Amino acid sequence: MSDKIMDVYINGKRIRADPKKAIGKGGEADVFQLDQTTALKLFKLPTHSDYQGLPQEQQTARDRLQIHQQKLLQFPHHLPSRVVAPSALATDKAGKMILGYTMPLLSGTNPLLRYSERSFRQTGISAQTVVQVFQDLHDTVSKLHFHHVIIGDFNDLNVLVRGTEAYCIDADSFQFESFPCMMFTARFVDPLLCDPSAPQALLKRPPTTDSDWYAFAVMLMQCLLFVDPYGGIYKPKDPQQKVLQAARSLHRITVFHPEVHYPKPAIPYRVLPDELLHYFQQVFVHDRRGEFPRSLLDNLRWMQCPTCNREHARSVCPDCQQTVLIAVKAVTTVRGTVTATRLFQTKGVILVATVNQGQLKWVYHDRGHFHREDGSVILNGELKPNLDWRIQGNRTLLGYQGQVITFHSHKAPERIAVENLGSITLFDANESASYWISNGQLLWNNPYALLPTLHSPSHIGDVLSNQTRFWVGSRFGFGFYQAGNLNVAFVFDVDKPGLNDRVQLPTWQGQLIHATCTFSQEYGWLFLTTQTHGQIHHTCVVIQSNGTIAATAQATSGTDHWLSAISKKDPGCAIANFFLAATDNGIIRIELQQGQLVHTKTFADTEPFVDSSCQLLPALNSLYVVSSHEIYQLAIA
Repeated sequence: MSDKIMDVYINGKRIRADPKKAIGKGGEADVFQLDQTTALKLFKLPTHSDYQGLPQEQQTARDRLQIHQQKLLQFPHHLPSRVVAPSALATDKAGKMILGYTMPLLSGTNPLLRYSERSFRQTGISAQTVVQVFQDLHDTVSKLHFHHVIIGDFNDLNVLVRGTEAYCIDADSFQFESFPCMMFTARFVDPLLCDPSAPQALLKRPPTTDSDWYAFAVMLMQCLLFVDPYGGIYKPKDPQQKVLQAARSLHRITVFHPEVHYPKPAIPYRVLPDELLHYFQQVFVHDRRGEFPRSLLDNLRWMQCPTCNREHARSVCPDCQQTVLIAVKAVTTVRGTVTATRLFQTKGVILVATVNQGQLKWVYHDRGHFHREDGSVILNGELKPNLDWRIQGNRTLLGYQGQVITFHSHKAPERIAVENLGSITLFDANESASYWISNGQLLWNNPYALLPTLHSPSHIGDVLSNQTRFWVGSRFGFGFYQAGNLNVAFVFDVDKPGLNDRVQLPTWQGQLIHATCTFSQEYGWLFLTTQTHGQIHHTCVVIQSNGTIAATAQATSGTDHWLSAISKKDPGCAIANFFLAATDNGIIRIELQQGQLVHTKTFADTEPFVDSSCQLLPALNSLYVVSSHEIYQLAIA
């Protein structure tokens, strides 16, 4: 498909595919919504702008399109109901060239990848719910194999979850009959199918039913423990034993290896029952293969320890054995140059925290109530996925399913309709105002207006409807949208109308997984996570308030680069021209120096108080450290 509006034909009916209206963008195709129940997937042609200057990618696109001319005509019928299979073919006007296909449109889903993220799971998704999701997925994989269909490129972005239902998408890459699947995702590819002497996992032989079950086991482990089999950092005492992160699966160097540093945000694997833990070790260390034993899922029962409140799946809590009380952490702790003072602790979960005009404010959930930092109740109810919270002074904003509700201290909540981008509610707030997108317009409740109100907002500028991500700081905001060859990034003053849409972001390929931006007075620090050819890549772009790009940095997941070590949801704290981020080894400082981003220091004494899942916020001569259940103030001498 080219990047211009294109006519395709479905059952003889002309359909206009406008790249500006794409609802999904992947490495190989664009997806459009035709109606409330139908989506259209169109393959990218070699002329697509994503492939400009990339002859190998252009040739791959030609080969892929040629294969689909036969493969889609022979696609198997009567597949399991959880497979999002082609419904009708999309062709050129003559009906001779297949350009894509229609398929059922799923709504209200999240990719399985999100279920391996602690920040997403703590919004009310229990470990037992994850077990139910994998029971459902197990049924689908078993039925596909019964029909002699192999998923092949089985990964956590090709599985969409709604409730406890798991749907397999990208069915056009499935392997069946004479159509092998040579696509793969490095994190999930079976090392037995790869070249063992290569510097990274490269598929050499077509996938099998065994390799589907191998990928299933990888996804299950990372969703239960928040770490994949080859996570953590491998630091052998013997330098001759060092192995590149990308090659660890080829050498079976797993998190069970004694010289692998287990990630601090991950759940210790001792919470798993011995049978499941033994199975994981057999698969990832000793190359056991075969269908994942269904009994390991059916017998998996998670419970909450009444003593320490932690979830586990054993008969007795592995942390306290239900006999030893967990000692309460000291309010103030000193380690070297660091003094840590606990400001807040809850058995519930902290949902959002920010600093407004020098004051720390937060929202937390505990025992069926949503609270502000003073303990006042904002809302009664249980946690749900995709509730998106913001704080604007004494106001609390909740975004959910196309609306934002603003809670005030002394008057009834206000509601406004806003746009969504997938499960993302398109709104934000700083200490002075709130901002949102509606009908393709970026709006704000201008506090300088004569009668400021959410229902008579001020217009900042026009953006691409249902496609625009944006964030605001105290001084300026930043946003961007992508559709076909339309790649627009912009900055704007938070208290004036008008957009500067001449920001030149670096281009990226593949699928965008995460995006977030955090601000100092002078700079916005944009962090992007993308997947290309099965590998996860991280990008940091530092943007000045006038839209000039001050610096960029890039890294591949699993490397020693600082970008691989920080959180993807709350990367850190921007102050002046430097950035502080929490890692498992302590807080690090990244400085902007002559157009480069340089890791200048690690504050080693902070290591006991932080991990890569913590949020950092600026305080007077100190930092606030926010985790799921606690807030500390760190003073570094």
